[in-house]
This record gives sequence, structure tokens and C-alpha cells, in this order.
Amino acid sequence: MQEQIIRSSTPFSRSIVHRDQYRALHSRNLWAHFMNMALALWLICSPALRDYSEPGMIYSDVIAGFALQVFAGLSLSWRFSWARWVCAVLGLWLMSAPLLFWTPNAAAYLNDTLVGILVTGFAIALPPSPGVSSRAELDETNIPPGWDSNPSSWFQRLPIIVLAMVGLLISTYLCAYQLQHIPDVWEPFFAGSRTDPQNGAEEIITSYVSEAWPVPDAGVGALTYALEILSGLVGSHKRWRTMPWLVALFGFMIVPLGIVSITFIIIQPILLETWCALCLIAATAMLLQIPYSLDELVATGQFLYRRKQAGRSLWKVFFLGDEDNGGRVAPEPSFEQRPAAIIKDIVGGGVGLPWNLAVSILIGVGLMCTRLLFGTEGAMADWDHLIGSLTITVAVISLTEVARPVRFLLVPLGICLLLTPFAYGPSLNASLASLTAGLALILLSLPRGDISRRYGSWNRWMF
Repeated sequence: MQEQIIRSSTPFSRSIVHRDQYRALHSRNLWAHFMNMALALWLICSPALRDYSEPGMIYSDVIAGFALQVFAGLSLSWRFSWARWVCAVLGLWLMSAPLLFWTPNAAAYLNDTLVGILVTGFAIALPPSPGVSSRAELDETNIPPGWDSNPSSWFQRLPIIVLAMVGLLISTYLCAYQLQHIPDVWEPFFAGSRTDPQNGAEEIITSYVSEAWPVPDAGVGALTYALEILSGLVGSHKRWRTMPWLVALFGFMIVPLGIVSITFIIIQPILLETWCALCLIAATAMLLQIPYSLDELVATGQFLYRRKQAGRSLWKVFFLGDEDNGGRVAPEPSFEQRPAAIIKDIVGGGVGLPWNLAVSILIGVGLMCTRLLFGTEGAMADWDHLIGSLTITVAVISLTEVARPVRFLLVPLGICLLLTPFAYGPSLNASLASLTAGLALILLSLPRGDISRRYGSWNRWMF
């Protein structure tokens, strides 16, 4: 009977089927809203149980707890689906409050961070997907037209979530030092050069660059990683067309903020004259997320363009999603495969490692280490470090097939390397290394590498 109603394709019939499915999915996941009600009680009692001393944190947890109790209770009814979003906003506030109040209580920071993540996840990460139109939800298309894979499958999102978890743990640890919850920071490799010759990490996260932020900058990084994890969990395997706004938000947190993170790494030895090993690991995790996120952004952009060409309201489609003509339905990859097959599918989902890009990454690492390799100093060393960092960034972004043309940005970087020895006059070995690396980068930008998948109309741009 439902199939006949769907085939009739009238807005009224679609809304009936969508309502019935929404109610069924909602009733299966009522436990999540009960969990949020329990977490609300936990928040109300937290100031007493964890000996909060700052009034701001006390009021924050108690008020947020009572508000969460109300809106989580409203979320038990499918008619009040908007209440889930209020719960998610409360979760975001809980993750932000310890940073805004600079809480000296380590238990308060960890408590609000963990509870905020759980509240947000329970509110909106479980089916049914909130805010999706019946037209979008009832269409089972999960492969975009001209594509041979699903850019929103769990195999595509899992590497991003795992890498974001690495960044979250590191950033939370560094934030704990900034909030004076721990006495020192573990730094295995780099010694400082100014205020604390024993620890480069502490010098960087207490530098004038970090202190220019009104809140702990490591805490902002931890908050961003947490939001990446949550936005990676929200939405079905069709979200490239059912929740375009979420994919855009997901991409914004990864791509532009990832580049900001790399920029912070670039300035460390130039402005602060030291390094931070944990910061490097976190930045690497952020950078590696970019290749795995771009194909979903491309698919969503193509979808919005097709809907605009079909006469649909762009803003309505952006926020509510829509059906997609010309796509197809395919079974999702299963986690019941052999572990080796699962890892291969997850790691290699539209991302490869052509030999020329691998060599470019090694050249970038070498350029960042010319101070150690050739004893380069001053402006020449700074330029080597800057160009090396940008080389790694360009090469890593180019690992994804949809962004393979980005590799041509290696050409201007190579030209800079050909010019810097004449501008700064380093040693003979450093000059030869710079000239060789510059010429190599220009030549390495030419091979495209294998393209194993189809991406619809985007393939013509992958030269």
C-alpha cells in the first residue's frame, strides 16, 4: 500500500508516508531522549558533586540542566522535533562554557565537554534525521548521477571521525595546561629557545599568539574537533542530498579551519622560534581529514546545481534537501567483510598516493628541516620552512582524486625555491638543495596519477 502511495508522487501522499516513517523511527530511538533527561539531572547535581567554585560554571550547569530536562522531555513527542535542536544548542553551550569562564576545575571542564558531546549526539545524531523534507527522505537514491560510489557512506566518513578523535584528545590535553589543570606538558622532541628552554610545547601554547585569543585556543581546537565528530555522525548515507547544509558545515570545519591549523604550524619556528610535537600531530590529523571530505562537498555542490537548474528554490533545497533525478540506489558497503577489506575500503575511498605526490611530501618535509640538514639560518630557513609546509599541504590535498588539479600549485612553490638562493645567498649545499627541490616540484606536478572512480561531470576537471 505504501509503495502505491509513493508512486502516486503527490505532495500529500508523500507527506503521509514520510510522517508514518518518521514516527516509526522516532519511537525506536526514544531511549536517546531519556538519556538526555538523565544527563540533565547529572548536570544539575554536578556543581555539588564536583565542587565547583566559580559562580559562572555553577549557574551554567544548573540552568542548562533544567532547560535540557524540559526540551529533552518535549523531544519525546515526534510533533516537537524542533526541541531536538534546542537540546543540541544546549550541548554546544556546555562544550563552550568551561572555555568562556576559564574554569580552574579540571573535573568541570571534562564533565561539561563529555556531557555536551553526548547531549548533542543523542539529540540529533540518531534517526530520524531532523529537518529533512519528505521528497528528500523518501527518495532512496544514494549514488549521485555519473558516480560509482556514495560520498556519504560510513566508509567515507569514518577516517575523518577517527582523525578528529586524535585531534580532540591532543587539544583537550593542551587546553588542560592553558587552564592550569596540569603542571606541565609532555614534549618529546623540541626544546624551547626563550622563556622555557626545556619545553617548546609550553612555550607555544602560552605565547603571545595563543594569548591573543579571548579563550584558550587549544580549547577552541578541541571544540572544533568535537563538532567535526558530531557532524560526521549526523545524517544518513544520503545526506549529500538530504542535508546539504550539514555537508557544507562539515566541509567548512575541515577545509578552511584545517588550513588555519596548518598556518599556525607554519608560524611556529618563524615567529616563536620553536616547535610543538603534539601540535604537529594534531595539525597532521586535521590536514589528513581534508582529502576524505572533498568528494562529499563536490557531490553536494553538483546536486545543488542540478536542483537549481531544475527550477527548485536553492535555499529550500540547501536546508531541507530534495530528490535527485538520474541517480541510482546501491547497497552500502558492509562492516561484515574481512577486516583487511574494510580497512582497504575505508583508507582508499577516493584517496590515493601517486608516486609523484609521495615524493613531493618528502621534499616538503626535507625543506622544513633545512635548519638541521644544512644549518640554514635566518630568512632563508624561514622561506624553506614556509614553502615546505605549503608543499606538504598542497600534496596531501591532491591525494584525493577530486582535487588532483590542486597539485599544479606545486609549480609556483618550485619557482620560489629556484629564486630564494639568489635572494639570500645560503651555503653551497643549501643552494643546490633548494634549486634541486624547486625543479623537482615543478616536474612532479605534471603526472596526474591514476583515477579509479567516476565523479559525474566533475571528471572533466580532473586533468
